[in-house]
Amino acid sequence: MDYKTSGVDIDAGNETVRRIRALAKSTFTGGVLSDIGSFGGLFRLDPTAWKDPILVSSADGVGTKLKVAFLTNQHRTIGVDLVNHCVNDILVQGARPLFFLDYLATGRLQPDIAEQVVEGLARACRDNGCALLGGETAEMPGFYADGEYDLAGFIVGAVDGATLIDGRSIAAGDVLIGLPSTGLHTNGYSLARRIVFERLALKPDARVPELGAAIGDVLLTPHRSYLHAVYPLVVKGAIKGMAHITGGGITDNLPRALPTGTAARVDRARWQVPPVFQWLQRVGEVPEADMWRTFNMGIGLIIVCPAALAVTVLDDLRTRHESPVVIGDIVRGAQTVAYV
Repeated sequence: MDYKTSGVDIDAGNETVRRIRALAKSTFTGGVLSDIGSFGGLFRLDPTAWKDPILVSSADGVGTKLKVAFLTNQHRTIGVDLVNHCVNDILVQGARPLFFLDYLATGRLQPDIAEQVVEGLARACRDNGCALLGGETAEMPGFYADGEYDLAGFIVGAVDGATLIDGRSIAAGDVLIGLPSTGLHTNGYSLARRIVFERLALKPDARVPELGAAIGDVLLTPHRSYLHAVYPLVVKGAIKGMAHITGGGITDNLPRALPTGTAARVDRARWQVPPVFQWLQRVGEVPEADMWRTFNMGIGLIIVCPAALAVTVLDDLRTRHESPVVIGDIVRGAQTVAYV
């Protein structure tokens, strides 16, 4: 026996690296010192760009949204989901991304699919000014079902100590401003898939009139990045805290940004919940509380700012073609969310 007959194709691995090398190099910024294929990625932090640099890191995946990619055989946006999710996770602490690493594991390596995934990673890295510094592509026969893969990402960014956002100054009277999501982003897919593909037995190409598109396309709408919309406000020091609304919804994520002794009051009537969430709740007969703790319900990022700066923050966001909405305020309490 040899390695190939046991399920690992080294030639396919080399072909994958050949295909993705140019994609990765297209994201390289001035700080990158190494090439694709090195044992470790090298990145030099520009000492003139930061007075008091603090590194911020995060790791995440895209969950069972991958299953929708498998069903539709569409793999070009799943990398976008991953990068943007990770970018938002460090943005809420005021950081801008420096470099990104990915981990792609599969049972049988298919270079064309791997290339499509990395194409999405590279596109999102370029859009966010982030270098795709390296990663790992693992072929693990017998571990994953044929045609399936797993994808994880690791990001490192930096923030100046003077503009670090830690939420400590948040106080009663501060305002909550929500920025719209593009859909489910990367959370709630276990419930959404069960409703769509099991309960309703829909095919990915089935058109849903209420949503105006095929359900597979709706579910694959990419997770958006809020970096370009929000970072200018970070630099200006106008933001006290932020919450990226991911798994757990507003209910569980907003309290993570609040200091002891404060709570959030959210008025759900301030924005229109997008049709995809209304449809999933109705056809799935999902309890109201479960919806708000599973999905983002149309709000992908929440900003906490002083009441005196709320108009300035709203106007600033609108100049970048955003549609911000005041969704509530901060009150005294025990780090919870109260819906009104």
